[in-house]
Amino acid sequence: MPTMSFTDLPLEARPREKLMALGPGSLADAELLALLLRTGLPGKNVLQLAQDLLDGFGGINGLLHAGLDDLRRIKGLGGSAKRSNLAAVLELARRAMAQGLKERELFESPDAVKHYVQLQLAARPHEVFAALFLDAHHRLIALEELFRGTLTQTSVYPREVVTRALHHRAAALILAHNHPSGCVEPSRADEALTHTLRAALALIDVRVLDHVIVAPGQALSMAERGLI
Repeated sequence: MPTMSFTDLPLEARPREKLMALGPGSLADAELLALLLRTGLPGKNVLQLAQDLLDGFGGINGLLHAGLDDLRRIKGLGGSAKRSNLAAVLELARRAMAQGLKERELFESPDAVKHYVQLQLAARPHEVFAALFLDAHHRLIALEELFRGTLTQTSVYPREVVTRALHHRAAALILAHNHPSGCVEPSRADEALTHTLRAALALIDVRVLDHVIVAPGQALSMAERGLI
């Protein structure tokens, strides 16, 4: 059975023609995704494949958090072309968000910070500890993954965090890590680590503004909880 593509659909259902006639804002999520996928599967047109993909990941937000291994397990995305197209879109989203954070003070939009950290870390199968290094105007200089651990524990060395802050000449930073378990509630160890790093960084006059914990579909700011 041949693979179904856009030409197998009625004209009014073809996303490309609809986009050109009415603009990208007129397309549903599945239609935009179908433009990236280009072809469907035997017996399933590209729009159906796109909708199945969205349903499987819980919508666009869930898909943006998917890694290459997650995509590889989806029937119809076994080829490298489709996976690379989606991975490219994800990377563009990350870079666009990072550029926005570099151009304004982070605390103007704390939700943007949480979403940015989600895109970077939430889908990781192992725990990752990172820092967002900020300039004197609290604009993003860089995000660096500093330590990796198991599903339940990460070894974080304050001296290394201090060294990287000095390297970036940071005035402040935001700590971040993921909880692969899916629960973003800070543990006692998370709170203790935050206080230890705050004290170490204060010695070089670098402020810790927040500690963001993320999981797929969730994010928590320890500053908003009053824990910093």
